[in-house]
Amino acid sequence: MTTVPTVSGSGLTVRYGGTAALDDVSLRLHTGVTGLLGPNGAGKTTLLRVLATAVPPDRGAFTVLGHDPATAAGRQEVRRRLGYLPQSPGFHPDFTAFAFVDYVAILKEMTDRTGRHREVRRVLEAVDLSDVRGRRIKRLSGGMRRRVALAAALVGDPGLLLLDEPTVGLDPEQRMRFREVIAEAGEGRTVLLSTHQTEDVAMLCHRVIVMARGSIRFEGTPAELTARAAGRVWSSTERDPGARAGWRTGVGTFRNVGDPPKGADLLEPTLEDGYLLTLDGEPTEVASV
Repeated sequence: MTTVPTVSGSGLTVRYGGTAALDDVSLRLHTGVTGLLGPNGAGKTTLLRVLATAVPPDRGAFTVLGHDPATAAGRQEVRRRLGYLPQSPGFHPDFTAFAFVDYVAILKEMTDRTGRHREVRRVLEAVDLSDVRGRRIKRLSGGMRRRVALAAALVGDPGLLLLDEPTVGLDPEQRMRFREVIAEAGEGRTVLLSTHQTEDVAMLCHRVIVMARGSIRFEGTPAELTARAAGRVWSSTERDPGARAGWRTGVGTFRNVGDPPKGADLLEPTLEDGYLLTLDGEPTEVASV
């Protein structure tokens, strides 16, 4: 039985001057965690902003949880049921963690003070910040601030959770904690996780979308993306000049990705290998949009 998608978009296009940040993007998102991979400038942040109703598309249409954001009433309904963690969340530095999440809950029209405060305590506990909920945000570490922003995105039990680079700048222990929270959030709701970290996608996501230059280059399972590199990863004592990518490993040999020579010592591919081959020929260091 086919489930109704949480998000259904068709022909989404956003242009900034002569640059197409999104170029005729169509997608469907269902319950679970979907990873959104792509280099800087691929259009990942723009796509999240469109779905969060922060930026209207120049062309195309989409629905979220059955509501059309092109109408004022539909946009309001989407925002009530949406959780959004932007790349650079803005904080009032004198707010405490509790006060900030409470403020977001008020914006989501949670008017019952007792119930709202219960919900704020719940999401702060979910991100392991109960012990510092009364501390001012300016006195929290960078990792704690990211968790405050995630708690704010989780408040009100949203049906759609949009996360833009949530693990950037975090140490391994903090990233592990974030992964636990995101995995739990993906049970029973739809999560779209934009990231540069292929290991986050491999560990968390049941689907993956790869974007480049405003368009979707791949959509499928992590296993299907990994399979794109089958038979195209090999080991050598020197970097193979014919490889699309290659680097020295910790044991001193080179891991090459591309079209192997005859008789090459083939290696098991990873999701990152499949991702690199999907982006073959794409620019990887351009301005972020």
